[in-house]
Amino acid sequence: MILLFRLIPAALALVLFALPARAALDIQTVTSPGGITAWLVQEDNIPFTALEIRFRGGSSLDPAGKEGAVNLMTALIEEGSGEMDAQAFAAARDGLAASFGFSSDIDTVAVSAQFLTENRDQAIDLLRQAITTPRFDADAVERVRGQVLAGLRSDEKDPDSIASQIFRLQAFAGHPYAEDGDGRLDTVPGLTRDDLIAAHKATLTRDRVFVAAAGDISAEELGLLLDELLGDLPETGPALPGRVTPALTGGVTVQDFPGPQSVVMFGHSGIKRDDPDFFAATILNEILGGGRFSARLMTEVREKRGLTYGIGTSLVGYDNSELVMGQTAVANEKVAEAVDVIRAEWARIAANGISEADLEATKTYLTGAYPLRFDGNGPLASIMVNMQLIGLPADYPKTRNDKVNAVTLEDVKRVAATLFRANDLRFVIVGQPVGVQATD
Repeated sequence: MILLFRLIPAALALVLFALPARAALDIQTVTSPGGITAWLVQEDNIPFTALEIRFRGGSSLDPAGKEGAVNLMTALIEEGSGEMDAQAFAAARDGLAASFGFSSDIDTVAVSAQFLTENRDQAIDLLRQAITTPRFDADAVERVRGQVLAGLRSDEKDPDSIASQIFRLQAFAGHPYAEDGDGRLDTVPGLTRDDLIAAHKATLTRDRVFVAAAGDISAEELGLLLDELLGDLPETGPALPGRVTPALTGGVTVQDFPGPQSVVMFGHSGIKRDDPDFFAATILNEILGGGRFSARLMTEVREKRGLTYGIGTSLVGYDNSELVMGQTAVANEKVAEAVDVIRAEWARIAANGISEADLEATKTYLTGAYPLRFDGNGPLASIMVNMQLIGLPADYPKTRNDKVNAVTLEDVKRVAATLFRANDLRFVIVGQPVGVQATD
């Protein structure tokens, strides 16, 4: 599968393109006695609960010169808390048959938990300790720091990572989005325990928390759980980064990298999730570069010309910016031809739109491709918390397909003419392409 962009947030794709078959989800809004809000789908048939928590901000809150602090902090949350070191914490968690996960991306810090009903109280107490009082022991810090640095060194030799880094810098120079959430080789070694404590205090705050639960738990029980779990966190955090318009201009950037093929990343500014034309844009993207072999770029670049094994595009939505972009890998001597074909298909869909048959077939796919794919408490909780993050209402699962079906051919043609701008495409090519002239 092609990696379109290293820091594409999962929220948008998961919610918009992978909703479960339970279209009639009964989503309850729960408010704790302390004022914390969550969404709940109560399901009593299986005695366990999935809990998903997101804190808006993520690695975009890393201070200048401290890039990688949020990532390192998040990786250390489960490495001991309170009176327990990493081994004692792991033993306590495993003894409860509980599962915890902690991660971060450019826009969020994520906490995931699954636990049996019979062990709920003990599991939540353990999770509370991890969230509120992580230890950041010196030995754990150095061990995890070493893992992060090994990953960063590997990225320096990976053409996909290099292309992503160059694209980020060109799109978002001067904004936190230009940075790799894992940090840099010149910043991660210098991160101190105090930096990790500051990152924890800045990102895990009640004013930007989103919560969802699915499983064997009532609204009243969830409300009490929320206050126990999150009530001791700081009320507010520092200001979030502002919006940024991608500073991408049409042209080609070439970064030399030895090997038989080149990574080709391309794109320009995109469309907001709350734009009335977003569903038309979704249909267009699926037709141009979606994951199916019937997509135009797959047909023209792979099937007809054999230039690549795979190519795809995506509508990329961050909290503070949007892109339309794609990626492929092509033999060096074929890169120039592939770039020409991509530009031509970008221009063709803008000029001619799509046919009625294409529209109806894509609607059928987008509205019918979900059965049971994401059924289960864990996926449901993830879907609900991500719905909140991107501002969707609780009834979205019931209305989403109607919104797709409401898109007309005129809508699609109008949006195609403005969204896909071949002259604005920026190509970042990492490799040794033959016959490609950089325009920087």
